[in-house]
Amino acid sequence: MSELAPGYDLTLAGTLLDFCRARGLRLATAESCTGGLIAAALTAFPGASAVFERGFVTYSNAAKSEMLGVAPALIEAEGAVSRAVAAAMAAGALAEAHADFALSVTGIAGPEGGSAAKPVGLVWFGLAGGGRMAAHERRFNGDRTGIRAAAMSEGIALLQRFVRGDD
Repeated sequence: MSELAPGYDLTLAGTLLDFCRARGLRLATAESCTGGLIAAALTAFPGASAVFERGFVTYSNAAKSEMLGVAPALIEAEGAVSRAVAAAMAAGALAEAHADFALSVTGIAGPEGGSAAKPVGLVWFGLAGGGRMAAHERRFNGDRTGIRAAAMSEGIALLQRFVRGDD
């Protein structure tokens, strides 16, 4: 099994790649708080290039707008960590990549940056493709490393369900 780093289970990433490869599907990611961990997990496997088209690391709000076409007014109104921005990121990644499905992730990994309304550990995922869109909110506990790892794993699981049509 491929390994990203000790302690990271990439089994689901491999299963997702196999599923997509068998169906000729291409994937793209747009990551903020995970900083490319999902793309790294998917590309940890030999032959991933048959499935993984590209990943966008859009950590800043400017990057979300410039690379994915997320409207600055939307970010201003809703905040970067929101359902609307996660959905717009996924739609932007799908539009900018030669892919069939896209996953986005935006959240607050901490230890700073949280608020009562948007606490550390809040993560939004966006999914686009197959004529469908979805967004999911999750809240994770732990330190920055743990939140980012949990978001990586959850993002891959959500993408697998979405691609399979289980979402």
